[in-house]
Amino acid sequence: MPSVAEKSTSVDLLASQFPVTLPIPTPTTYSNLLSIKDVQREEDLLRNPSSFRAWWTAIHTTKEAYSAQLKAERRVNVPDEIATLLGPLATPLARHSLQCLAYLYEAAIVQFPGSFKLWKSYLQMRMSYVLGRQVIKKRAGGRKKLPEMKDALEEEKEDLESWEDGLNGVVGWGEWKSLIATYERALMWLPKLPRLWLMYTSIFFHPMCPSLISHTHARRTFDRALRTLPPSLHSRIWVRYLLWAETKGGSTTVSVYRRYLAVDPSVTEHYTSILLSPVDSVPRPLEAAKLLLSLARKASRGEYVSPEGKSSYQLLGDFLDIVERFSDEVGFDVEATIESNDVYAKADAESSQTDGQLVRMDGPPVPVGTDGAYDEDEDPLSPRKLNIERIVHKDGLEVYKDQAGRLWTGLATYWIKRGEFDRAISTFEAGIATVLTIRDFTQIFDAYAEFCESLINAMMESLESPEEDDDDEDTKETEREMDIKMKEFEALIDRRPFLVNDVLLRRNPNDVQEWEKRVALWGEDDEKVADTYTKALETINPRKATANLHRLYVNFAKFYEEGGSSGSAEPDLDSARKILEKATKINFKAVEDLADIWCEWSEMELRHENYDEAVRVMQRAAAIPKNTKINYHDHSLPVQARLFKSLKLWSFYVDLEESIGTVESTKVVYDKIMDLKIANAQVIVNYAAFLEENQYWEDSFKVYERGTEVFTFPISFEIWNIYLAKFVKRYGGSKLERARDLFEQALEKCPPKSCKPLFLMYGQLEEDYGLAKRAMSIYERATQVVADENKFEMYTIYIAKATANYGLPATRPIFERALEVLPDKQTAEMCLRFAALERKLGEIDRARAIYAHASQFCDPRVNPKFWQEWNSFEIETGSEDTFREMLRIKRSVQAQFNTEASYLAAQTLSAQQNGTSEQSSAAQPADPMAAAEQQAKGPAFVAAKKTTLPRPDEDQTSSAADLAPQQADNADEIHISDEEDS
Repeated sequence: MPSVAEKSTSVDLLASQFPVTLPIPTPTTYSNLLSIKDVQREEDLLRNPSSFRAWWTAIHTTKEAYSAQLKAERRVNVPDEIATLLGPLATPLARHSLQCLAYLYEAAIVQFPGSFKLWKSYLQMRMSYVLGRQVIKKRAGGRKKLPEMKDALEEEKEDLESWEDGLNGVVGWGEWKSLIATYERALMWLPKLPRLWLMYTSIFFHPMCPSLISHTHARRTFDRALRTLPPSLHSRIWVRYLLWAETKGGSTTVSVYRRYLAVDPSVTEHYTSILLSPVDSVPRPLEAAKLLLSLARKASRGEYVSPEGKSSYQLLGDFLDIVERFSDEVGFDVEATIESNDVYAKADAESSQTDGQLVRMDGPPVPVGTDGAYDEDEDPLSPRKLNIERIVHKDGLEVYKDQAGRLWTGLATYWIKRGEFDRAISTFEAGIATVLTIRDFTQIFDAYAEFCESLINAMMESLESPEEDDDDEDTKETEREMDIKMKEFEALIDRRPFLVNDVLLRRNPNDVQEWEKRVALWGEDDEKVADTYTKALETINPRKATANLHRLYVNFAKFYEEGGSSGSAEPDLDSARKILEKATKINFKAVEDLADIWCEWSEMELRHENYDEAVRVMQRAAAIPKNTKINYHDHSLPVQARLFKSLKLWSFYVDLEESIGTVESTKVVYDKIMDLKIANAQVIVNYAAFLEENQYWEDSFKVYERGTEVFTFPISFEIWNIYLAKFVKRYGGSKLERARDLFEQALEKCPPKSCKPLFLMYGQLEEDYGLAKRAMSIYERATQVVADENKFEMYTIYIAKATANYGLPATRPIFERALEVLPDKQTAEMCLRFAALERKLGEIDRARAIYAHASQFCDPRVNPKFWQEWNSFEIETGSEDTFREMLRIKRSVQAQFNTEASYLAAQTLSAQQNGTSEQSSAAQPADPMAAAEQQAKGPAFVAAKKTTLPRPDEDQTSSAADLAPQQADNADEIHISDEEDS
């Protein structure tokens, strides 16, 4: 094994071979530099020394020749240790090629010292022999022309040059120094070219670069580049400079970044991350915190835009993260914080007494704001720590009120990390007492509870595994502290509903529902409940309160009335009356709320059997002022001035009088309601019903008449309906003329859609107590007046009544008028009934004519029932000619309907409703005429005992038995198909 001396000798031996390019190789200094083959080249260069192409061709020819030789040699006989140390210059051939190429380049540069192309090629050749083979990186996409410094740093870090197999900096120190000297000579000739500076600075990033070059010399080179190049090119140098500073770390990084931040503060956030996680030095959290605080304040004033897209609050959040992580290095302790707070409070008090203007003694007066003043909290060079509490309050809570939860928990975490647990608890309590949203409260409360749990767990662990120097007194003291903390934690959990309620009430002190929840939280604690009610009524602004403010007064009064929440105390009606009396003077949002107060007061008196007092309360509430021309909906007036027009109040008052008052007092109240013109239809009906119960019939009818005068249709229709029914029931036919006048008055203004029940009632009156002829005229009027949708039903009733009174023949003109008035669809149905009537009367030709008239309204595909009935009619009563005529009409009608788009849509709708119509037809009465008679309550229609058509309600068996003889009697009947031509 070789000794240390032998190793050092071998290293010295290798180092003695360098530098190979210093002094500059020439044929006089190196005899083997030229060979016989190079004589012609030298003669050509001597003959044409000013030809750049001749020099360039000679250099490239020589470079290619040596490249081929070096590839063929491939350092086969060179040991690995030497190859690692010497890199590209490990073989004599490589060193010789470097000397020859350097000789040619130097000779060419003597002729062309200002050629950038020549210098660049020369320097790249020298770098390939010293730094090694450059690794070519493939880049996807293009580069921004003028990127921001943050993006430029990331791109440059990816594109930074890298090499393989470089020359060791210790062994090849002389060659490295020669390379640096060559760059210095190049920059002496071409100092304004940024590419040469960038190539020069790339040497300093090589991992084998000697420390004498890569540290102080590199920093000075970067500085010289910034001094030499114009400002427009400084960004290209600063990118390399900052990256180089990051690799060196320590004070070098700090000093370089501070210099750049004075010009461009956009990389401050990146610099703070470097300060917190440096390469080879301790973190600088205080400087990073001050820088982030300065950025947050500038961003909140609109003077800074984060290149990373962060808002001012996010920057402040990064500041809080540093404070939580490095609490001891960044912020004051408790004593210093209190002292600093006192100083700031005193300064704020003094500044509030002055106008804040400063006047210069020399020159015009210039106002100085806080933005231009020096702030030591933002100076990264100042070693003074920060008052975290003031910063959080001033720059956080006063500005970002919607993020109070994060700010309070961050401040509490800061004190926890410093071990100031009492200060942390007071911070949590202050945060809970000031936040305005449930989200912030939950964030603070969860952090508070977690802190308490962790503190208790730490005490329990210390008790389970005590230290050796702990005595019994220390153990007992720890147990006592743990018991105290356990009780505080349980109290905190128990207080949570109250704290949540406090948050909601701070957000909206006029929230009545939350005050009610607050009362419910106290349960049976009467003293707290009373205090809560009192505080709520003092705090709430009636004009801004949420719904049901009056219920708060009512519940408070019930609290005293029922003897407290538990009912154990004596009822205090006097206190309840005082509360309700106070409530009657409150200007509520709605009149109904004040009316509820008076009604509840009266109900309270009723519950305690103070009937006279209950009536007096309502008399006070319903007192009518002299000026009754007040608009109930005029919100500019207080509710007390509009209370006398509250129907809710009067309704309760009249119910009270009906229950415990006299008939006369009740009538007085009702009359007042009518005089104030606030009665609705229900009040009219109730008043009339009350008078009817007490046998005041005529008075009740007068009330109905007043109601019909006050209200119009459709409201008065209900009053007329009840009034007429009551009148007819009371007098019957004894006052027939008066009843007729009432019906005529009702029908005079009644709209068509509502007059049908009145006509039916009027007609029934004439049938029961008057003349049948007059009744028929009423029904005739009804068929002309009622709405179109009710005319079919009205005609059906009219026909039934005419049949009962005058017989079947008398209904023919009625049917004819109906066919003229009714719409097409109902006309077809009426024609079927008319035809059935004529068949009963034996008028076959008239029935056939009716069928022919109705056929124009019936599409065979939409109304198959009509054509089936006509078909049966012709089979039973017709001949071959009449049957053919029916088929001809059917085809012509079908062709007519096929050309009309509206009927095509009707056919589709009919097909969809087929199933529904079949089900509904089964539930309808078999005879529509009988249903109409039943509705009109007239005498039943007398059906013929024997007809040409079978009865629809007969049994199928009997129908089949009746049809069998007919088929036997008409055995020679000719069956004609529907498709046969006429």
